[in-house]
Amino acid sequence: MGIQRIESVTYSVEDLDECVRFFDDFGLFLVEQTDEHAVFETLTGQTLHLDTEPGPLLPPPLEAGPTLREVVWGVDTPQELERLAAAAGRDRAVREDAAGVFHTVDETGFGVGLTLARPKPAAFAPRTANALGSVSRWNTALEPITRVHPLRMCHVALNILKEGREEAVAFYVERLGFRPTDVVEPMGVFMQAPGDEDQHTMLLCHRPDRAGVNHIAYEVPGFDDVIEGGNYMIDHGWREARRLGRHTVGSNVFRFVHAPCGGRVEYAADMDRVDDSYETRVHETTPPHHIWALRTNRDQQDAPAS
Repeated sequence: MGIQRIESVTYSVEDLDECVRFFDDFGLFLVEQTDEHAVFETLTGQTLHLDTEPGPLLPPPLEAGPTLREVVWGVDTPQELERLAAAAGRDRAVREDAAGVFHTVDETGFGVGLTLARPKPAAFAPRTANALGSVSRWNTALEPITRVHPLRMCHVALNILKEGREEAVAFYVERLGFRPTDVVEPMGVFMQAPGDEDQHTMLLCHRPDRAGVNHIAYEVPGFDDVIEGGNYMIDHGWREARRLGRHTVGSNVFRFVHAPCGGRVEYAADMDRVDDSYETRVHETTPPHHIWALRTNRDQQDAPAS
């Protein structure tokens, strides 16, 4: 089948301790740390690498400061891995490291890796919900989640230059097997990996003047996890990037936080799942960013009496 999921991501960072604190608060699991390097893991075994001294197989950064340097994609079989590495390397160098990861670059200059997927089973129980006529929780009161632990990295969004966007998308579609699910002509292309069920695994966002990381989304079990995870981050001093809401494309509930490694990270839940019968939607104008977003007037002062 081909690419199943994001297997790992690598950032070049400046303040490693701050980044470690951030992702510990975010709910990932620290599995390795040195003076120059740290590795975190999701519940399903994907890895996040933070490096102050990135290795020689990574391409140059596309923006100043801390940023995403490489996304490694997990492939289902050795045969598919060999085929995709050959397809990616038709007109560019592909180098294999000692761990069996094939490294190259995409049309924009982001690092692209290919390796065998190594998913871990994740034991979790989404919260049950009650509604009139549909009761699934009896005689049990809910407790605070307290600490949220993301299940997986579910999608990555990259900013690319508007000029050359067709070639940038074609690299992932024609060589790596992604398929466009929603094409938003003024803004970008949402794409699904062959082995994924999410409405999108990747988003390439068109920008007139810059390329760089936009965000990486992490799936959590449910709506409450999105809220409580974001609250925990705010309570620990991190800055929210968007109000809580539900996206139009993909339908997932979201909450974004600015990340010291560059870009943002997203808690995401309840994304649309689509199969091969889902036809690519082409939008000539950009749909609204969200179906709804949190609004409140609690903090507004009463208007003065006239």
